[in-house]
Amino acid sequence: MSRAEIERYVGWMREVRQFKPSTVARRMAVVAGFYRTCVIDGVLEHSPAEYVRRPRVSNESPTLGLSHLQFEALLSAARDSANQFDFALVVMLGMLGLRIFEACNTDVADIGEEHGHRVLRVVGKGSKIVLIPLPPAVGRGIDRAIADRDLGPILLNTRGRRMDRHCATRRLRALAEVSVVRLPHMHPHMLRHTFVTTMLDAVSTYAMCRSPRATPTPARRCATTALETTSTGTPTTSSPPKWPRAHDNPTQTS
Repeated sequence: MSRAEIERYVGWMREVRQFKPSTVARRMAVVAGFYRTCVIDGVLEHSPAEYVRRPRVSNESPTLGLSHLQFEALLSAARDSANQFDFALVVMLGMLGLRIFEACNTDVADIGEEHGHRVLRVVGKGSKIVLIPLPPAVGRGIDRAIADRDLGPILLNTRGRRMDRHCATRRLRALAEVSVVRLPHMHPHMLRHTFVTTMLDAVSTYAMCRSPRATPTPARRCATTALETTSTGTPTTSSPPKWPRAHDNPTQTS
C-alpha cells in the first residue's frame, strides 16, 4: 500500500463517512502503529503512513462537568432513589473522581482502614493500586450499597451482578430525568470532570482568584497532581511546585 492510498482512506473517512477528527486521528494512529511495527520487524523498509497528513486534534477534552447546583440536584435525586446503588455510584464518581471502570471493579473486600480512616482500595490504569480515604458522604453511600453483604462487588445492577459502564450510564440518565434541576445528557465521565472542576474551584478560592482559569500555574499544578495521585497512586511531580518569592517579582521595588 502506498502513501497516496492511505491518504485516500483518510479522505474517505472525513468526507464520505464524515467521521470526527478525533476518530480519524485515532484510526490513523492504529494504521501508523501497524506499519511502524512492520518496519521494526524487517517486513517493510519504510512506513507508507509516516508522512500521511492527519487531522489535528486538541488535547482539551470536550466533556464538561456539572455546575455546583446541578451536582447537588443529582446527589439529591440519587439520595432519594429507591435503587440503593444510585447514591454510591454518584458519590464514587463525583466525590472521589474515580473512572467508571475503577468504581465498577471495586469489591466489598476493598474497604478497609488505614491510620484510623476508612479507605477504599482502587485498581487504576496500569494496574496501579491506591488507597483512597473515604469522606463521610461517600462512606454512607457505600454502606447503603453493600448493606449486610461481606463479599462481592460494591455496585450491582438490577440482576444482582456487577455493574458495568452501560448500566451506570442508564442509572445516571434515569436520575437526571427525575432531578429538580435540568441536567445535560449524562454519562459517567461527566462526573469525573465535575470532580476536577470542584478541585480547581477550591484551589482558586485559596489562591484568591475569581475564576479557575485565572488560577496561578503552581496552584493548577497542585490540583492536577492531587487528582492524578488520587486516581493512579503515583504523583506526576517528584517535588512540590516552587512558589515565587517576594524578591523574584521584577515589578517589586526595594
